[in-house]
Formats: sequence, structure tokens, C-alpha cells
Amino acid sequence: MSNFDALSLVNPGVKQLRPYQAGKPVSELQRELGLQHVVKLASNENPLGLSEKVKTALEAELNDLVRYPDANGYYLKSRLAELNSVTTQQITLGNGSNDVLEILARTFVSDQDEVIFSQHAFVVYPLVTQAIGAKPVAVPAIDYGHDLDGMAAAITDKTKMIFIANPNNPTGTFLTTESIKAFLGKVPQNVIVVLDEAYYEYVPEAERAPSVEWIKEYPNLVVSRTFSKAYGLAGLRAGYAVSHEGIADVLNRIRQPFNMNSLSLKAAEVVLDDHGYLQKAVEINAHGMKQLTDFCEGAGFNYIPSYGNFLTIEVGPDAEKLYDELLHEGVIVRPVTGYELPNHLRVSIGLPEENEAFIKAMKKLRG
Repeated sequence: MSNFDALSLVNPGVKQLRPYQAGKPVSELQRELGLQHVVKLASNENPLGLSEKVKTALEAELNDLVRYPDANGYYLKSRLAELNSVTTQQITLGNGSNDVLEILARTFVSDQDEVIFSQHAFVVYPLVTQAIGAKPVAVPAIDYGHDLDGMAAAITDKTKMIFIANPNNPTGTFLTTESIKAFLGKVPQNVIVVLDEAYYEYVPEAERAPSVEWIKEYPNLVVSRTFSKAYGLAGLRAGYAVSHEGIADVLNRIRQPFNMNSLSLKAAEVVLDDHGYLQKAVEINAHGMKQLTDFCEGAGFNYIPSYGNFLTIEVGPDAEKLYDELLHEGVIVRPVTGYELPNHLRVSIGLPEENEAFIKAMKKLRG
């Protein structure tokens, strides 16, 4: 081997990065431990499986896969614009909402700027900030959630972007409409506010913020959403942002052509109108959430009340050990030490029998 040192060539911010650690795949655990039946409750995926309407649409799409996808995503953008009462010029499509978040950072943030986000917030925020070489400003959380007053106070003349996850991952905490609106009023228009609503569909309708409508009043606001959670398309990678037309214009200059493939474009378009699938996903999530919270309360485990499709449970200082023990029981959950929550495990909501498998394993290990 030569003495070639790739790290000496990379941008300074990249040197300290570590690869994103996704939830352990079922097949990997089966290989490692020789298990036949494994329950994965680690990655906040929709447990229902793919929408039947989407399956039918994808089968019809297969013959055209020799062609490039529509780079502009005309039909999907048209449907999203209609549903959100905006123009197609306000939509930016992404290879999952992660892609949109990275495009935003690369478009607006330089190594001379600061980016604000909350402690315990989604790991992609500090990741993209560091990759660009910008200064990350993590504001301490209050009750595991965003301290919006503290974030407003952290704004300086170097602040270029603020990330807010609502509901937040991995804590599931939720900010009220009034608190976000008040916060937006404190942010200068030369600072981009990214409201990451990946779990938007799980929030009860009466509590959902009219965030897209706010863009008229706050043109520096960008709302990002995904099809990976309630819509069940995590494997196809489909997401989008709604913003002021001027912001969308520059985002689409940076966005890679064909960043959504033909299957993800079609699936996202079709699932938007599969209202029965979405309703069932929300209902089974509510049922599963009660299943897990009832267990926690009965067993004496504290948990962070969640508006997402997961529950973060305080299990004690041996959380990593318990995570490994659960793996040997065929149950994959998510340790969140990297989010400064070393005593917690995040558990995705599954089907009733999957949730019961977790509960049964916990009773065996901690009973």
C-alpha cells in the first residue's frame, strides 16, 4: 500500500466527520446471530408495508426505466403545489428530505457563517454544517425539546441558517403553532429558517401549524417534508421543500438533475391520494404509541412524550448494554448516545405484534 493520505486533501470540516450510523438492517442481524425472526423498531419506518396503489403504479412504471426520469418532476410538483396551495415554482424535490436539507446548507451557508440548531436535534444538521466548515451553534434543550427563546438569543450577524425539527427526532417533542410563529417574528430576513416537518402527518390535525401559509409573511422560511415516514416510501427516497419562489429558484440551481428517480416520483405522486393508507398509518401509530406508553408506565420507565412514530425511553446508564441484549432477542431498537441521550433508547412504533415482541423482550431482560 502507498502512503497516500486522502484526509490531507479534504476540506477541514470533513476531517472530523464520521459516517452516519443508520439503524441496523434485519438481514445484518440475522447473519450475525443466526436469528430467523427479527423485529426492526429502529428507523422510524412505516410498519404497514407499501401502499397497494403504489405497488400497482410501480409495476406499470417498470417498462420505462430505460428512460431518464422527468428532471423537473412535473406531475409530483403539480400535485404538491395543489395540496399546499402554492405554485410549482415554490417546490424543490429531493432524494428524501435529507437531500433537501443538504441542498439548503450548500446553497446558503459558507465557512464564514453560523448555523443554529437544538441540542438533541436531528444529526444531519450538525453533519452538513461541519461538512461545509461553518460554525455549529447547538442551543441547550429544554425538556428535551427546542428552546426557541434561547435560539433567538443565539442569533448573531454571522448566523445564516436555523434548523428546527417539529416534531423533533429523536425526542418526539413538539412546538406549538404560537411558539413557532413568535420565533419567526424575531428572526432577521437574511437568516434562513428551515422547519423540518418529517413527522408532520402524525401530528393531530388540530395541532398542525399552517407553516406553508407563513411563507407569504416570512419569505426566509423553508418547510421540508418527506414521504419516508407516514407515506411509507423510505426505500424510494422522496422528499420536498416549500419555500419562497426566489429560494426555490436557487435551490434548483444546486439540486442535482434526476435526484428523484422515476419510481420515487411515481410512488410519491400516487401515495398522496391514497388517503385510506395514510389514515391507517396514523391510526396504527396512535394504537402502537399507547401500547408502548402503557408498558412504560406499568413497568416504571420514564419516556419523552412523542408526536412522532417513535418513543424515546429512559432505560438507565446501561442503555447500550440493553440495546445489545435486545438484539440477541431479535429486536432492533436505536441507541441515542450520539444525541447526548446515553440513558435512552428510541423505539419505533411497529405493528401490534412487533410492539409486543419488544415489550416481551423488555420484560424478560428487565422484569
